[in-house]
Amino acid sequence: MFSKPEKTGVFIKRVFAEMVSVGIGSLPIVIIVSIFQGAVTTIQTAYQLITPLIPKPTIGTVVSDSTILELAPTITSLVLAGKIGSHIASEIGTMRINEEIDALEVMGINTSSFLGLPKIIAGMFMVPVLVIISIFLSELGGIVAGQLSGVLTADQFIQGARMTFKLFTLQFSLIKAFTYGFIITSVSSFHGYYTQGGALEVGESSTKAVVYSSVLILLSDYLLAELLL
Repeated sequence: MFSKPEKTGVFIKRVFAEMVSVGIGSLPIVIIVSIFQGAVTTIQTAYQLITPLIPKPTIGTVVSDSTILELAPTITSLVLAGKIGSHIASEIGTMRINEEIDALEVMGINTSSFLGLPKIIAGMFMVPVLVIISIFLSELGGIVAGQLSGVLTADQFIQGARMTFKLFTLQFSLIKAFTYGFIITSVSSFHGYYTQGGALEVGESSTKAVVYSSVLILLSDYLLAELLL
């Protein structure tokens, strides 16, 4: 991938195009998942913790910490593995079976750098951005759900969220998102690039990309927690 890089102008243009595809293209599904994720987490946490012995702001504490630490980065990335991973693998796989990659190589283009590297860089930049958006919308969904259900007010939710907030918690979440972005794009590019056969094999490569990415996300989730927490 790095042996014969493309011209800087061409490379930057492709990176920005992939950032739009990865980021803007995934925004609707991230918005939907995040809002309902925060709302459901708030209602279920309230169901377990509503007792005179536990103050209501504790619900905001539990929802906020679990959202930042685990739900927003991991659940969002698993969703993105299905959305982005299948798209990348099928796109590059289709180019492989249609001999478009062979044509690019005949023209003297380093195809792994031209096709894969912009997607990987775009994923490592945009997945953390999407995770930040997911955290904000999950918190917002939790506040709205708490008020609509009468479980706790917005002030109580925010008070609980601020009680135990640590900057490292957010930093850890972004480290995970950065890692997940690399996993999703690199694994998907690999499976798409080495597709052989026809349309059926493109589908198989797309499925493998999603499955392997999801497994590696869960594995890296455990390893990062073990190493950094």
